[in-house]
Amino acid sequence: MIEIKQIESVTKGYFAALDNETEAGRMSYTFAGETKMILDHTEVSDEYRGQNIGKRILMEVVNYARENKIKIIPLCPFAKSVFNKIEEIRDVL
Repeated sequence: MIEIKQIESVTKGYFAALDNETEAGRMSYTFAGETKMILDHTEVSDEYRGQNIGKRILMEVVNYARENKIKIIPLCPFAKSVFNKIEEIRDVL
């Protein structure tokens, strides 16, 4: 079972998709002030491709942004493409 965890330092961090102890994927971010989060990179391990890992991580990031009243700036091409496809999550842009 895949679990999404947030690993954070002061101004940056990432959300990781973990399959037990194996990292299936991650989406990294940097905070721009207290109310904006820049998504800068998404990667998914080859053996987990095609399982919507990246999208699942992004949905967790969207939930985090909503709960914390943070806006997302998707510089990552993958994240940007998902926001372009799913209108319901654009409220955090």
